[in-house]
Amino acid sequence: MADLLTFSADLPARTVPAGETLIDEGDPAGRMLILVSGSVVVEHDGVAFARIDTPGAVFGEMSVVLERPATATVKAADEVLVRVVEDPVQFLTDQPGAALAVLRTTASRLDGLTQYLVDVKRQFVDAGGHLGMVDAILDHLVHHQGPRAQTGSARDPEGDHAH
Repeated sequence: MADLLTFSADLPARTVPAGETLIDEGDPAGRMLILVSGSVVVEHDGVAFARIDTPGAVFGEMSVVLERPATATVKAADEVLVRVVEDPVQFLTDQPGAALAVLRTTASRLDGLTQYLVDVKRQFVDAGGHLGMVDAILDHLVHHQGPRAQTGSARDPEGDHAH
């Protein structure tokens, strides 16, 4: 099974020194980055919640797919080499295998988060007061559906308007 490193082999690479920010929380959707070597720390509101050092890991894909600003900051924990996907929608459209690889990565992250939320939910299921609200909040998060799918395609974002 080919991975993102294989699909991105011809893309430009960039070396990022330790401590430098690759993606800033709030940045507009744009490029996508694929980790070749090194490790990054992912933060939200200044709180680090993940350290990633798996070659082929992708960053910026959520922002691109959801067409929203970045929801996290990604910083180089040590020297990092990344491949830069300047036009992610075109890249994923032209290479369905790459799109599947991104989907697998995202699904894996979601699965891990869902398992964590279920564990937290079990801990607070009988709690009252503010802790009891955690159960309702987690229930909403676990069952949240993303934005409605839009007709059209990456090449024709408005869809077919022929009558």
